[in-house]
Amino acid sequence: MKVSLAEKERFTVSEVEYTQPGGLLCPGCVAVLAIRYILKVLGPKTIVVIPAGCMPSAAMGISLVPPDFHAESGQTFRVPVMLCLFEVTAPSAAGIKLGLEAQGDYETTVLGYAGDGATLDIGIQALSAVAERNEDIIYVCYDNEAYMNTGIQRSSSTPEDSWTTTTLGGKEGRKKNLVEIMAAHAIPYAATATPSFPIDLMRKVAKAKQLKGTKVLNILTPCSTGWRFAAHLSVKIGRAAVESKLFPLYEVENGEKYTITYEPKGIPVREYLEMQGRFSQVVKDSARLQSTQERVDLEWERLLAKVKASKR
Repeated sequence: MKVSLAEKERFTVSEVEYTQPGGLLCPGCVAVLAIRYILKVLGPKTIVVIPAGCMPSAAMGISLVPPDFHAESGQTFRVPVMLCLFEVTAPSAAGIKLGLEAQGDYETTVLGYAGDGATLDIGIQALSAVAERNEDIIYVCYDNEAYMNTGIQRSSSTPEDSWTTTTLGGKEGRKKNLVEIMAAHAIPYAATATPSFPIDLMRKVAKAKQLKGTKVLNILTPCSTGWRFAAHLSVKIGRAAVESKLFPLYEVENGEKYTITYEPKGIPVREYLEMQGRFSQVVKDSARLQSTQERVDLEWERLLAKVKASKR
């Protein structure tokens, strides 16, 4: 069986939990699973910045655990959380980090945790500015590929041919590639991840934590509501996205060094698409299905070429 680089290395996972039951999210939501894994790595000296979207419902839910400071305040994350405006996650996180350093605190990690709409649409200018200045934060986009919190409208992260309430016949146009956009800024670290491969995800967070400067992770978080699948399939669908090469797991260091962190099995893209109602029109159309497969194969070859070129 093929394994990721992360699975070949010993990786110790903390038993301490920094998320608690009670978040008000849809059944099967893996965006909260992703931040559970992230906080296990970052630990208690972390401040999380969250804009409008699904995550405020997770962070500010009704805690169901024995009372502590956060539980009494109705917060289900056991680290400080700041809610900010939709477009300013990255600069808000950068400002908090600079404020901490002004007080002599160089240990606390500041994490921006925003959806694809808040990242690739509304917040892309602000994120670009923070990356250009190489501010010392970790920024995570939990990528569920649409504006799920407001009614499943398309975002610029919505894949081509995907159904949303604003693209009933399937979205026209390609999905933005956040990692490549950030790599073009030559930041210290940019990577893809998904909770379906938890050790790979946590290894990348641990690596980002050790680096100074702007670090960006694009984390695929399948959404049962918006993608139209049964809630218990979330993790399985995330794995299928990776195994089909549609969402490869890789990292880019300093905008130059490309590394694939998991070698996918190369299952047909159809197997991934047919698990979701949002692609029902594609799987019935052999021409569109073939076009999607060819596009995925081409993108994979381009990624391999970048990995090869970065080793020279």
